[in-house]
Amino acid sequence: MTVCIDNAQHPFIIDSGAHFSIVARNYLDNHFPNWEKQLLLTKAKNFKSASGKMTSIGTIIKEIIIPHRKGNIRLNQEFLVLDDDHIQRFLLETDDQRMYGIMFSIVKTGTLPLVPTRKRNLHLIYTKYLPKTLWKNS
Repeated sequence: MTVCIDNAQHPFIIDSGAHFSIVARNYLDNHFPNWEKQLLLTKAKNFKSASGKMTSIGTIIKEIIIPHRKGNIRLNQEFLVLDDDHIQRFLLETDDQRMYGIMFSIVKTGTLPLVPTRKRNLHLIYTKYLPKTLWKNS
């Protein structure tokens, strides 16, 4: 999935089994030059994954814009910043969105619908490239 952060497109992975939304320090270094000014320091914690041990260095809050055919969706999302070279993109956990009635699911048509709990289906377009004009009106 591709979303917009700071007027640029970034790849995301949606992980329904994750307990935290995460991003790697090296990804932030490459795409957000002044990200350390926004870092909220926390006590370092160690996490385990299939790729090995990961150490947290803090959290960062980013506004993400998710493209939607009925109007873009804006979310302020907190990401745990990890010191790990294996993470190549943002990883978005879905528990926070479920609290607000948004659920991500993959369907065969190539779209990711956002399904609010209130009888309304919102379809999220799944695409690798989105035109910049999509972001200007959000």
